[in-house]
Amino acid sequence: MGRRHQGHKFMPGLFVFPGGRIELADRHMPVAGALNDRAEAALSTRVTRPPHHLGRALALASIRETYEETGLMIGTTAYGPPETTPDGPWAAFREAGVMPDLEAVQFIARAITPPQRPKRFDTRFFAVTRAAVAAETTGIVGPDAELTELAWVSLKDARALDLPRITAIVLDELENRLAAGFSPMLPVPFFREVRGRQTREEL
Repeated sequence: MGRRHQGHKFMPGLFVFPGGRIELADRHMPVAGALNDRAEAALSTRVTRPPHHLGRALALASIRETYEETGLMIGTTAYGPPETTPDGPWAAFREAGVMPDLEAVQFIARAITPPQRPKRFDTRFFAVTRAAVAAETTGIVGPDAELTELAWVSLKDARALDLPRITAIVLDELENRLAAGFSPMLPVPFFREVRGRQTREEL
């Protein structure tokens, strides 16, 4: 979990997951392994005219954002560095000899912010095991960074942190998923507001 900088206008000081949005470079980054078919299908469900390889781009965006905010590189060193990378943050993976590994990534939840909120997001949540972290760059988390603190915590201890509501909900879903074997074939919950009521569907 990472604590957001107190100077942020959005969720200052709260503990959150790393996050962001797809960037053009994410669509061109070489990978090791493929996102499983179940996740690819679920990531395109309830999306109007989903672009080609939407799931791949979302999963790569999650890996890049995790690196940018925490210094953790999700991937593998088994194949050596990618031969080419787009300009920007992905170059660090080549320098560290890490290929992002989509096979290690699980799609575990989706949530859309209620309509009345000033900032709205259509967010997909991904999870990996600790073994999927192939390398780490230090010095990214600190007092002047987007995340001022990074902590490895148990699910029980995570719930005691100052969390956004959706983060607590997704932690519950993650715990249930782990108890069910952490299989990529498990249904993926989708949280949104429908006609003024909060709903939980499955993708």
